[in-house]
Amino acid sequence: MISVACVGELPLNTGGMTNVQIRRLTCVAAAIICVAGASHACAQDASAWDAQQHAAARLIAGAPGQSAGATWLRGGVEIRLDPGWKTYWRYPGDSGVPPTLDFAGSGNVKSVTALWPAPKRFDDGAGGHSIGYIGDVVLPLRIAPQDPAKPSELRVKLDYAICGNLCVPAQASLDLALSRKAGGEDGALAAAEARVPRRVPLGAGGNLTIRSVHRVTDNGHARVVVEVTAPADIPVDLFAEGPTPDWALPLPEQDHGASGEAAGVRRFSFNLDGLPPGANADGATLILTAVSPTDAIEVHARLD
Repeated sequence: MISVACVGELPLNTGGMTNVQIRRLTCVAAAIICVAGASHACAQDASAWDAQQHAAARLIAGAPGQSAGATWLRGGVEIRLDPGWKTYWRYPGDSGVPPTLDFAGSGNVKSVTALWPAPKRFDDGAGGHSIGYIGDVVLPLRIAPQDPAKPSELRVKLDYAICGNLCVPAQASLDLALSRKAGGEDGALAAAEARVPRRVPLGAGGNLTIRSVHRVTDNGHARVVVEVTAPADIPVDLFAEGPTPDWALPLPEQDHGASGEAAGVRRFSFNLDGLPPGANADGATLILTAVSPTDAIEVHARLD
């Protein structure tokens, strides 16, 4: 069974044909191409939107990517939100629920790696702060096929939460036959990929650098202090994650009175709280993400 979505701009010169006639001819032509091209589902660069109240989600795809001799298929989960609504990053902060992606049922897919563009901090309405996205976000996907010579079809069950004045759960069931060709969504995928934090070592990164991480004790309570460097006129935020998802570290807060701030050194700190039962912070690797309006980096730092 073949399903063809008939959407898009109508041509200006209709040649006397009605809009309905044009749309019908477009649908028939697209269906003929799909049938003639392959016996599998017709490859496209975007799925239909799965709409919820205040949000919608879809899958998009683009030309394959390459790095260090490896080739992968490129895709993305696009979430579109009503004005004023938000959704969450992989680590939601003081409150919220991160999106979950289940790719079971995909065809000729060995593995899928989801990437996370740089998020923002926002008020959670309960006196704390959450981490996530406002408006429209694309989560890039790197897809490894089982057999690169055969077509692949991506299926995903997406569970996510959206928040306006209230927070509500949302779900989407999406599927897309991957075209493996450049298309109309390559620009959106490239823009989202460019906002994924770069993985760099401690002390590296260029204009945006996490230069040091150390633990201090204040009145018998352990805190983590992180120094970030960036041009003095550029705002910077910092997020901290533990080595496993069950760590619930507080959001780092910037000390705006710290010495060196005028020279571009920002000092952030957070209490070493939120560890799961039995966990030991000694030697644990923290994931630190520094974000500016034009750059983002991720550092994995061992806490000695």
